[in-house]
Amino acid sequence: MTAHSLRPTGIKPPRATRKSTAATHHGITIEDEYSWLRAENWQEVMRAPDRLDSAIRAHLEAENEYTNAALASTATLQSELFDEMKARIKEDDSTVPTPDGLWAYSYRFVTGGQYPQLCRQPREGGDVTILLDGNELAKDKPYWSLGGSQHSPDHKRLAYAVDEKGSELYTIRIRDLDTGQDLEDVIHDTRGDFVWTNDSNTIVYVRLDENHRPLSVYRHVIGTPHADDVRVYHEPDSAFYVGIGKTQSSRFILIDAHDHQTSEVYLIDADNPSTEPRLVAPRQAGHEYSIEHHNDALVILTNSGDAVDFRIVEAPVNNPGQENWREIIPHRPGRLIIEAVAYKNHLVRLEREDGLPRIVISKFDDSSEHEISFDEEAYALGLSHGYEYDTTAIRFTYSSMTTPAEVYDYDMESRARTLRKRQEVPSGHNPANYVTRRLQAPTANGETVPVSLLYHKDTPLDGSAPALLYGYGSYGISIPASFSTTRLSLVDRGFVYAIAHIRGGKEKGYRWYTDGKLEKKTNTFKDFIAAGEHLVSEGFTKRGRIVANGGSAGGMLMGAVANMAPDLFLGIIADVPFVDVLNTMLDATLPLTPPEWLEWGNPLKSPEQFEIIRSYSPYDNVKDQPYPHILAYTGLTDPRVTYWEPAKWIARLREHNTSDKLVLLRINMEAGHSGASGRFTALKETAHDYAFALLIAGKTETAVS
Repeated sequence: MTAHSLRPTGIKPPRATRKSTAATHHGITIEDEYSWLRAENWQEVMRAPDRLDSAIRAHLEAENEYTNAALASTATLQSELFDEMKARIKEDDSTVPTPDGLWAYSYRFVTGGQYPQLCRQPREGGDVTILLDGNELAKDKPYWSLGGSQHSPDHKRLAYAVDEKGSELYTIRIRDLDTGQDLEDVIHDTRGDFVWTNDSNTIVYVRLDENHRPLSVYRHVIGTPHADDVRVYHEPDSAFYVGIGKTQSSRFILIDAHDHQTSEVYLIDADNPSTEPRLVAPRQAGHEYSIEHHNDALVILTNSGDAVDFRIVEAPVNNPGQENWREIIPHRPGRLIIEAVAYKNHLVRLEREDGLPRIVISKFDDSSEHEISFDEEAYALGLSHGYEYDTTAIRFTYSSMTTPAEVYDYDMESRARTLRKRQEVPSGHNPANYVTRRLQAPTANGETVPVSLLYHKDTPLDGSAPALLYGYGSYGISIPASFSTTRLSLVDRGFVYAIAHIRGGKEKGYRWYTDGKLEKKTNTFKDFIAAGEHLVSEGFTKRGRIVANGGSAGGMLMGAVANMAPDLFLGIIADVPFVDVLNTMLDATLPLTPPEWLEWGNPLKSPEQFEIIRSYSPYDNVKDQPYPHILAYTGLTDPRVTYWEPAKWIARLREHNTSDKLVLLRINMEAGHSGASGRFTALKETAHDYAFALLIAGKTETAVS
C-alpha cells in the first residue's frame, strides 16, 4: 500500500487561514501565522465550550471531518480492536476491599457500566451498600469524571468531587450515608482533592483561581454556605502549586506548596482545624521534602544535604526545623527513594535502583529492615496506603509486561504474602505466548537508555516487524514496565511494543531527571532516537517501520523527534501534545506556564533560555522536509495542553511537509486532557490510535490467536 493511497478521496485536508502576528523578545521577532486559533476567552471555554469562537470551531470540526475520512477504511478494524480490548476487561469487576475501622470499602463495576460504584460493607462480611453510583450520576452527561472521594472519619458522610466538562474544574458534594441524599453543600471550582478533619464536620480543600491555578486552601464546615468558607492558606507565588493531604496517622493535615524542584509543607492539627497552619521548614530553592508522622516525631523524606536521591530524617513534632533533623535512612547515590509511609511500628519505603522498583520495610524500634523480593527481570510495583495506621499489613500491586496485575497483602512481621486479587482477562491471556526483554540502548554521549520490550513469541525478529516505541521523559516521571491489556492488540498483530526509559524521567535516579530538563532537554529527544536506532540495529524492526507514541510532554517529544529524525519513523501518534513550547512559556496567563519555567526555562527573563527553547520547540522547528505519517489528538477543554497547540502544529506541518503522508488532527469537543470519560468509551480512542498505526504499517489483518 503506497502512502498516496492512504489519502482520502473527495476531501482535502483543512488549510488554516494564515493571519500572521509578530512578537519581539530579546531583540528577536517571532512570527506566528496561526495564532488566531488561540481562544482569547479560554477561561470561559473551560466552563462553557459553546462559547468558543465560531470560526475556530468550524476549523476544528473540519479537522475531525478530514481525519474521519482518512481513517474511514479502518472503521471495521476500529470496531474489532474495541471489541478485543473490551473483552479483556472484566465487566463485573471490583477492587479489593480496603479496611477502615468496622468497615471495608471498595469500588465495583457492573456489567455494561462505564463508571464505578463506591461500596461499603461490614469488615467481617455482610451486605454490600452502594454509597455512590457513577453510572447514575453520569447519566445523559457527555463527560463525567470522579475525582477524590472520601468518607468522614465517623463513616456518616461521603465527600466526592466531579468534573463534568473535562476541564478539571471539580465540584465537591457531601452525601449523607444514612439517607443516601446529597446535602445542600456544593463547592465549585476545586482541584478535586480534599481531606476530612477528625471531627467529621469539616473538609479542607484546594480552590482554583480564575487562571485555573491551585493556589488557595479553604476550610468548609458542613451545613454552612460555600461563601462563608475560610481561606486557610494562599500561595502568593504563581510558579508554585498547592496540594492537600493527611499523614497516615491522621494526626495532621498537610498543605504542600511546591514547584518542580522546591517544596514547603505546613501542618494543621486534624483535631483542631481552626488553628493556623504551622510551617515545617521554609522553602529553599532546590530542596524537596515530604512529611509523615510517627509518635512525637515527623518522618521526613528529603534531598537536603546533597542527598540527590533522597534520605529520610526525623524531627520533633513541636520543633521540626532543619536544625533538629536526625538521619534515620542515609542517602545512597543511585538508590532513589520515591516515597515513605509511616505505620505505628514500621516505616515502608518504595525506592528504585538500576531502573527497577523495590519495597523495603524497617522497624522503628530496632532499625532492622528487609525488602520484598520478586522473580521477574522487569516489573512494576505500586504501594497502596492511606488506610489504617496501627497495622502490620501493607498492600501493594505487582505486574510486568506479561503478567497481569496482582494485589497482595503483606504482613510486615511474619513476612507472609497473601494474594488478594489477580487481574482477570476474560477473553484469555497466556503469558507464555509473549516475550518481555530489557535492552540497553547506547547514546552518543556515553549513556545507556533502558528499553522495555514486549512481543509475541511468533513475531519474526528479522527486522520485518513494525514497532511502536513509547516515550515520555519529563517531570521526573518514570514509565513502569507494567501490564496492559490494550497493547496486546498491537502485539498480537505482529508489532514489537517498546518503552524507552529516557532522560527526563527518574528510572536511573534523580540525575536521570536533571539530565533531561532545562538546557539539557534535548537529551530526552536524542535518547528516544537512540532507542529507536538500537531496535533497528538489534533486528527487532527496521528504519522507517517505527511508530512513535507519546502524550502531553511526551507529545512534545513526538514533535521534536519528527523534526530531528523523520526518516527513522513510519508514523507519529501525539496525544494532547505540548508542541508550542515557546509561545506557551512566553504567556504567563496560562494555567501551567509559571510552574513550568523550572522544567523548561523562563524565556521572558532569560535570552539564553529563550534560545534553548526556540532551538527545539516542535512548532517553531517545523521545516520543509518529508515528515512521517502524523496523528495528533487533543481535547477542547484541556487546561494543561490547550487545544490550539496541536491545531497550530498540524496547520504548520501541512504547510511544510514535502511527503505525501497523512497529517491528521482529531479533537474531542467534549473532553479535556484525559480524553473521553468512562472505561469503555476511552478504549475507542485507543482503538482509533492503534488502527492508525496498523493502517500505515500494513498490518490490518486479524490478530493471531
